[in-house]
Amino acid sequence: MDIVLVPGLWLDASSWDLVVPHLTDAGHTARPITLPGLESAETDRSGVHVADQVAAVVAAIDEAEGPVILVGHSMGCAVAGVALDARVDKVSTVVYVGGWPAEPGMIPARNFPTDGADLPPVPWEEFEEADVRDLDRATFEALLRPSPASLTTEPFEPSDERRYSVPAVFVCPEYRAADLQEWVADGNESVAAIPKHKDVTYVDLPTGHWPQLSKPAELADIIARAGA
Repeated sequence: MDIVLVPGLWLDASSWDLVVPHLTDAGHTARPITLPGLESAETDRSGVHVADQVAAVVAAIDEAEGPVILVGHSMGCAVAGVALDARVDKVSTVVYVGGWPAEPGMIPARNFPTDGADLPPVPWEEFEEADVRDLDRATFEALLRPSPASLTTEPFEPSDERRYSVPAVFVCPEYRAADLQEWVADGNESVAAIPKHKDVTYVDLPTGHWPQLSKPAELADIIARAGA
């Protein structure tokens, strides 16, 4: 099966490089994406919008001949969620890693500082220990580049209620599945989409926020089993 891999903030398709071979060995075709604005550190991001990033994911879904597993990481979960909304009939399962989809009108990155058209990477020193657990700093920092600042001002706007019928897997890395379930039960606004899904699976993957770098084999196994 084709598996579309959507990176989160500050990362391009290469952030999935350690995961792809495991998916290939399992018989899948991995399609990691570099979202618009993430081509390089020097890219002009002034004209890049949320809709452009969503369109790139939709295009990757359309390139697949059959159904796909759609995977988003962190902020990429919001992008993937709107792409799912646009292609509900082509996504067999959606996997949200270290994040969740946005509800209409939400701006998940609204509190991140920007620099002109850029949303710069957060310095290593500002991450919580739980975020960077098992992560090699040099490897991680070599991958980073700014994301488009439009992510801090433009809302995500999914509209097809059928998206809630697609089986959704929530991979919990730096927090526990029990934590996420508690946030849902407490009515936390940021996770408001989760209880609307009809088929939800929570999976613990104890590590830091970037399991595609720190636990790639384990993450690939979860993704592969999600589509089984």
